[in-house]
Amino acid sequence: MRGTRLIRLAGLTAMALLALAPLAMASQGGAVKGTVQDGSKQAVGGATVYLVPAGDVEKLAKQPSIEIRANVDNDEPMEDTLATGRDKYQKAVTDPKGAFTIARVEEGKYFVYVEPADPLHLPGGDIANKAMTATELMASPLAIEVSGKAPDNASFVGSSKCLGCHKDYADLKKTLHKIGIAVVGKPSKLQDFSRFPEFNKGLDALMAGKKFYFSGFDKERGFDKYQIAEKAPADPATVSFTATFFKDTDGKLKFRTENAKDPADPPRTYPVEMTYGGGLYKQRYLYKVGDVHYPFVQFNTEGDDSFADRSRKPWRDYHADWLFNEETGKLADPPKKKSFENECASCHFNGYTLTPTVSGDFVAGAVNDPNGEADIDGDGVPNELNIGCEVCHGPGSEHVKSPKEKKSVTIVNPGKLASERATVICNQCHSRPQGNMKNDQPVNKENKMLTPGLSRNEYLINHTTREDAAQKDFWADGVHSKSHHQQGTDLIRSKKYINGSFLMTCTDCHDPHGKSGVARQLTMEVRDGKNTLCVSCHKDTDIKAHTAATVGQEHEKINCVDCHMTKTMQTGAGLGKGLVGKDGKNYWLNDITSHIFDVPRKDNPAVKGIDPGKAMPIPYTNACGECHDVTKL
Repeated sequence: MRGTRLIRLAGLTAMALLALAPLAMASQGGAVKGTVQDGSKQAVGGATVYLVPAGDVEKLAKQPSIEIRANVDNDEPMEDTLATGRDKYQKAVTDPKGAFTIARVEEGKYFVYVEPADPLHLPGGDIANKAMTATELMASPLAIEVSGKAPDNASFVGSSKCLGCHKDYADLKKTLHKIGIAVVGKPSKLQDFSRFPEFNKGLDALMAGKKFYFSGFDKERGFDKYQIAEKAPADPATVSFTATFFKDTDGKLKFRTENAKDPADPPRTYPVEMTYGGGLYKQRYLYKVGDVHYPFVQFNTEGDDSFADRSRKPWRDYHADWLFNEETGKLADPPKKKSFENECASCHFNGYTLTPTVSGDFVAGAVNDPNGEADIDGDGVPNELNIGCEVCHGPGSEHVKSPKEKKSVTIVNPGKLASERATVICNQCHSRPQGNMKNDQPVNKENKMLTPGLSRNEYLINHTTREDAAQKDFWADGVHSKSHHQQGTDLIRSKKYINGSFLMTCTDCHDPHGKSGVARQLTMEVRDGKNTLCVSCHKDTDIKAHTAATVGQEHEKINCVDCHMTKTMQTGAGLGKGLVGKDGKNYWLNDITSHIFDVPRKDNPAVKGIDPGKAMPIPYTNACGECHDVTKL
């Protein structure tokens, strides 16, 4: 037997022996070599390069729940793993030229994580989120790039300054992040609405003139305590007040409130200065009182008057209760502390500030930008009132002034951060925490948003008093998000955030710069019949075989997201009616996608036994029901 094996080895060609060499090297323990530098190609010396065993990261994975807490040991895949294993993991320190060697690396899978020793760079590195085998790591020297850090003395300069040099990112102007807030009739030079031809469908209707009746006050409801209609209800006694939108002689949009219960109560007129949304299923209208703004009335792009649910009609009340006092029966002005600037703006403005005044009021601010939307602070220069470059990359004043070889150390590149530090940039707003102002804004004690590059745990400690959404913002299963802008909440509780293979970040699927041309800021099309985005990573997935194995029948024309990314959250009217139940009642379709990536089934406690009109949308109630009699599935 031994002689036969020797003969076979002797017959191997030199090329075959060379091909086997990396495997033999890994089993015996070979060396991993490489360099660490920054985006300006400057060496990063004194940095520690860790090989973090993928199995240790995978041990942190947990079942999704609504529990999100600071100072726990399974919230940050890399940093929590290193907190307990740093001393035992194989590592090396880079020399002045940024070079490192980790000797005798045993066979296995590892994440490569860099901790710079200097204050100019952030931990992680551009290969930190993908586990590689020892063989892959030793195949050739690693060229790792780490992100710079916005200096403490850096200030905001505005996106116009950024785009002046980075002209190839001009498509940023076409993204939903940039067109979310717009001055009525006067979009800024940082805004391009061409990807959303019906963006202002609601605004156009209001400019043409429209009168709304607000009736059926229900104090138990949230922001839509009134039913809103364009025709007077059958019972006039149920109407509290009306609001009439009109284009004034000065060309500006305004609305006038009139007391339906007391004609002697003087009407009040408010100017509508800005729109809020329009590309993602809804649009609201910001009217001005004093120096601040308030949202009023919601237009649902997919709404229909035949829908019984008040939240799914074309027009929906949005805090009309601020304009009428049911106890006194009189018209009212909105409470100052409920303004857009005080309640919402931190997740919209670039360089958001909120400064208290001696009188107990406040002045909200955003970075000055000559191409900004509006001058909200009265200094004569427009402010950038939408998400700009610096929200994700950090304030850019020092980056602008730095010489070429220092450029990268004065700005943050999220693509060179480990997943937890990259995702928290998006997660701070695509979740539902409460900050130090005790409202849904993740601001610190100085009323400022996080600086990109901050660790997730530091963010939870310093920017939140409630780390995430309340119980009411989840469905009855305690897993799936019910309220909108909770995509980040879902992602960090999913298997894609903590696992032993690939630690997903938001930009693995989303293109914040808009360069891909996909309207919803995706990197590739997802509903194109080819599952292009999904299969870009899941390359070996055969849709026919996968569906045959999971549901017992081959499906050729199906989108991965139909099952794995159900639209559990609602922002506008939803996407219409779904499956009709045995009792003739409709399940509703929602319009915001779950990022748990599971496949919720019809025995889910948020579906089983629940009135269809109040049940969580799942594949059973929409995707499957389009073709199948799902009662027999």
